[in-house]
Amino acid sequence: MSDLKKGPLHITNTLSRQKEEFVPLRPPHVGLYVCGPTVYSDVHLGNVRTFLSFDMLYRWLTFIGYKVRYVRNITDVGHLVGDIDEGEDKIAKRARLEQLEPMEIVQKYTNGFHDVMRLFNILSPSIEPTATGHLIEQIGMVERIIKSGYGYEANGSVYFDVPKFAGKHAYGELSGRKIDELLSNTRDTEGQDEKRSPLDFAIWKKAEPQHLMKWPSPWGEGFPGWHLECSAMSTKYLGGTFDIHGGGMDLKFPHHECEIAQSVAADGIAPVRYWMHGNMLTVNGRKMAKSEGNGFTPEELLTGNHKLLEKGYSAMTVRFFMLQSHYASTLDFSNAAMQAAEKGLERLMNAMDLLANLKPGASDGADIAALEQRCYDAMNDDINTPVMIGELFDGARIINSVNDGKLPLTAGGIDHLSTLMNSMVFDVLGLKQEQQAVGDDHAMDGLVQEFIRLRAEAKARKDFAASDAIRDRLLALGISLKDTKEGTTWARA
Repeated sequence: MSDLKKGPLHITNTLSRQKEEFVPLRPPHVGLYVCGPTVYSDVHLGNVRTFLSFDMLYRWLTFIGYKVRYVRNITDVGHLVGDIDEGEDKIAKRARLEQLEPMEIVQKYTNGFHDVMRLFNILSPSIEPTATGHLIEQIGMVERIIKSGYGYEANGSVYFDVPKFAGKHAYGELSGRKIDELLSNTRDTEGQDEKRSPLDFAIWKKAEPQHLMKWPSPWGEGFPGWHLECSAMSTKYLGGTFDIHGGGMDLKFPHHECEIAQSVAADGIAPVRYWMHGNMLTVNGRKMAKSEGNGFTPEELLTGNHKLLEKGYSAMTVRFFMLQSHYASTLDFSNAAMQAAEKGLERLMNAMDLLANLKPGASDGADIAALEQRCYDAMNDDINTPVMIGELFDGARIINSVNDGKLPLTAGGIDHLSTLMNSMVFDVLGLKQEQQAVGDDHAMDGLVQEFIRLRAEAKARKDFAASDAIRDRLLALGISLKDTKEGTTWARA
């Protein structure tokens, strides 16, 4: 942290449940691993929030000078129904339903995932490994776990011995679970007779003859357990112990707890210094879920094509809405909250549009250095984007006051304010002007600009009926025009 002149970064360590100064393993390098998607269905809004949370962490660490190796995996095998050791692999099930090869399903939904990430301006990771691309590493880890005495083979499957591991190690420390409580809550499942304990989980699963996705191994044809891939890939690319591992709150148990156990059993060391978990998204106070009928896809949210939506919202409005809540807090979606975010984003972006034309004064009527420090303090305080946004609205107030001639700011002050606001709004928060957020569609922009020109000509010859007709027709097509001192701009309505 010696290079960070704006103060130390603190993050929540979920093992100690307190904020600590983050000391990276190899200054100024940071290893970051985030559990990626299982590619058997479309991305839902809760996924977007999780990956946006870690996009903010990635952006901030990079912005303050760290060299970040960001690894986000693709789960393309091994996810069983209920995420336990039974049922049909979800990707194979989807392949059967859609009458496609499993790898066609993987490619289809991986492409869809990437499209959604680009839509919300979520940066790509440094490395995006797949489970099927790392079978050798996973088989090697299973062999090391067996050698350590914490894995055992049964009828072609290999299981992790949880009670034996818990006898010597702190199994359940991350999630606060206790072995006795877990045992009392277990139920009989398929293959239970193969396990020494109902708490044991598969690290290699025997494939039945009809199973589509299977590979040869020392224990026969099968496929890796879901928990295994992240342990194998994270340590391959980030080392035996790395800095930050993240994912959604729902992964804390059993997935991340099992990851810790596997790595300790295989290699003798705890794999992660800091665990970070993004919280859930609710809708009008209820958990977002398909069974509740309140699960939005990004497409539904953007088009407004859902019974709970009053209108569609732009991708940047959605991003801004999500950033107004701390990543570790529950975020409640509602039309009122979205429309408030829409207005807030518009107010912030309107101020950003004024920056280039501010007129310098003879003195500085605002302390821009103090504003900058507060922005850094907010982000260094466990990536506190809500507080950061509050500071940026203070910056917007200063911009508007200077523009209105109510507050003086020297040329140096304006330059400092401009650099700060552009960096924080666009680089750190990852927001875009709405015209850019549409997808940088230059053809669309050119077409709308032509209508703007025709409307300006109509207004110049005082043909206000034609001018209004152009505006109203564009609005009916989903394009909203806004007249400003600098000219007319457009955005998706």
